[in-house]
Amino acid sequence: MIDIHCHILPGIDDGAQVEQDAIEMAQQAVNSGINTVIATPHHKNRTYDNEKPFIQKDVKRLNQLFEASNVPLNVQAGQEVRIFGELVDDFKKGNIQTLNDSKYLLLEFPSNEVPQYTEQLIFDIQRAGMTPVIAHPERNRNLYTNPNRLYELVSQGALAQVTSGSLTGAFGKEIKQVSHQMIQANLIHFVASDAHNIDTRTFKTLKEAYDIIKQEYGAIVQYSLEENAQYLIHNENINQNEPQLVPKKKKFFGLF
Repeated sequence: MIDIHCHILPGIDDGAQVEQDAIEMAQQAVNSGINTVIATPHHKNRTYDNEKPFIQKDVKRLNQLFEASNVPLNVQAGQEVRIFGELVDDFKKGNIQTLNDSKYLLLEFPSNEVPQYTEQLIFDIQRAGMTPVIAHPERNRNLYTNPNRLYELVSQGALAQVTSGSLTGAFGKEIKQVSHQMIQANLIHFVASDAHNIDTRTFKTLKEAYDIIKQEYGAIVQYSLEENAQYLIHNENINQNEPQLVPKKKKFFGLF
């Protein structure tokens, strides 16, 4: 398996803190059937800034560490970029790291909102030659309470990645439910662990999530989503079906 979103680079964000943490996370990933991960440290989220040149150096160093430690996990460079108005300018300056240097860019929204300039930025990102992949939309308050806002963004050309732990129930039954609604409406194109450690936000949930998808929606859907990670890492076009509106459900109370 390929995991396109994780925080395994040590000491640069809220993921692995030291090299031993990264080794333990890598061992867990391999034991879970993952052979390749894209390291996606936070960038421009008001706490962490990790620009492309430094990420690439850290990825090279981590691969050397894993080879010396006999851990058969391949790490590629990526970035989880918090949406900001000058993103395209920073991309042109060489500070933005797409996923494995592909056209795909992992884009994160603030937890509680989708900024008003999002549509314009998505247009500008695509005009610059990139395709935005919205990270964990099911955990964004605005998209969670109104999943058809995600429909609008996907219809505009954005893609979306659900967190595997959301599908397994790690973030609660309400987020689990809306995650499934998004899959049913063809609004999800990737599943990723967003692993931060080996205890609470782990690589183990990726296989569990794929198993749930296979059981709920069949092997074709599961394989298509898993295959999309391979297409992404090779900078190829992905599988996607026509997005649909999510039927209105009863409002959930008490989560936030």
